[in-house]
Amino acid sequence: MAGAAAAARLRAEIRRRERELRGLRERLAAELARGGTAEQEEDGERGEAARGARQPAEAGPARGDAEDEDGARGMREPSAAGQARGDAEDEDAARGVRQPSEAGPARGDAEDEDGARGARQPSAAELARGDSGDADEEDDDEEEEGALDFPAELPPLPARSALSAAEILRYSRQLVLPELGVRGQLRLARSSVLVVGCGGLGCPLAQYLAAAGVGRLGLVDHDVVETSNLQRQVLHGEARRGRPKARSAAAALRRLNSAVQYVPYRGALRPRSALRLVRQYDVVADCSDNAATRYLVSDACVLAGKPLVSGSALRLEGQLAVYNYRGGPCYRCLFPRPPPPDAVTNCADGGVLGPVTGVIGCMQALEVLKIASGMGSSFGRCMLMFDGLEGRFRHIQLRPRKADCAACGDSPSITCLQDYEAFCGSSATDKCRALQLLPAGDRISVQRYRELLEARVPHLLLDVRPPVEAEICRLPHALHIPLRKLEEKDQESLQLLQSRICEEKQRTDGQTALPVYVVCKLGNDSQKAVKILQELPAEEFGSVSAKDIKGGLMAWATKIDSTFPQY
Repeated sequence: MAGAAAAARLRAEIRRRERELRGLRERLAAELARGGTAEQEEDGERGEAARGARQPAEAGPARGDAEDEDGARGMREPSAAGQARGDAEDEDAARGVRQPSEAGPARGDAEDEDGARGARQPSAAELARGDSGDADEEDDDEEEEGALDFPAELPPLPARSALSAAEILRYSRQLVLPELGVRGQLRLARSSVLVVGCGGLGCPLAQYLAAAGVGRLGLVDHDVVETSNLQRQVLHGEARRGRPKARSAAAALRRLNSAVQYVPYRGALRPRSALRLVRQYDVVADCSDNAATRYLVSDACVLAGKPLVSGSALRLEGQLAVYNYRGGPCYRCLFPRPPPPDAVTNCADGGVLGPVTGVIGCMQALEVLKIASGMGSSFGRCMLMFDGLEGRFRHIQLRPRKADCAACGDSPSITCLQDYEAFCGSSATDKCRALQLLPAGDRISVQRYRELLEARVPHLLLDVRPPVEAEICRLPHALHIPLRKLEEKDQESLQLLQSRICEEKQRTDGQTALPVYVVCKLGNDSQKAVKILQELPAEEFGSVSAKDIKGGLMAWATKIDSTFPQY
């Protein structure tokens, strides 16, 4: 144990020294960029070395080493970092502000897909882009969430006064737009964008920003690529499963446009580091999937004075708004208080169709490009609502900035970032929310339920999932009555429940309460159903003892029956 601890300390020290070295390289690159073209100075030094060795200039060192797909490797250490319903003057707007599709730090698997990179020293131009030229070594030890440091302060992007011939050719289709032109393209090349979330929204957003030639893209995500992501998160592929999303996205984007600097942050955005990170970028795009992160990002943008392009998507609907832009409202102006945790639905619970996230992510990219290039955003004071089922877009006028807003008001009370998980009552990193609505005595584990099954204890298993989920998979002995039917006191459903309870009671001595175990996908809706069952009149349903199964069918699949489908 002592040897392992010592080795861990040595590895941590090595990583710290490497970060210091990368920071020095970045400062050198910035100085060279301000003093002239770094490539010319490097070529001059190479020419001197060649003449000193009496070799012709053409015999300089080869530059055929493949570049690492992971983007800015000099920045590869992640930050210590990684919707709420509301009332936007229209109940449709309030309905639409829900959790978007996907969002502790993952292990740093090396992604050496380019083959041998060789031992050459990186050029100053590569350093300015954020390429260290070094291979990404694998981390041998697990790193605790929030324990990773930020990379060194990012150097400013070099000033540009003209486009190269290659850039003119590459961006020619947008250069001829009068609204953009050369001036707008140069602004894009000098701009930096922080993308919070590399999931269903962040993937198309980052893809179009990279293609358009934004100078630097910061990519924040605490999660790893999973099979269920591939239906909508189009930057990731099957071969990237298990890899950190931020690095997977950077690798895919580098293949699209290697001239852009990509800075992946493998970790969750945290209050202690979010403000420092946001201040290093010109525009922030919120592609997260939980209320805590949305409030954190919004408050950080207000404190840093940065515009925030926010999007969300759920089921067949999506929405977009731009906050804290040219005197417009911030997120808190519209939603000063978070919704109850049990009222928030995310994509894991409610589902989402992939193209819906693509539509909203592309709209976010468009607004970011308009802001960064100087055109201005169309959604600083209104919200875009997208109905994928009907194929309709609508604009909802938003309230103006509130003078008494706690974040951006005339006398704000929020002057530093706070504990947003405590504020929202929900985690910023859980993919599937886990509610605690019942006391421990009203819940049982899947292991305990298996024991009851094996002992053939008389009981009723009630499945309260929506019909569409019951069609995917179900336990054969379960009675299926959707939670909505119980909430609506649907008579046909209640009569069916009463009939089954009577049947099961015939197998007992009739003296004890019949156990009714309630199951759903994750163990959240089942708790709500238990509360309803506990209020049923005893004269109609007899004596029953209702309990929910913790973790639901997904816990059954992971802990009891590995062949049971997971979704």
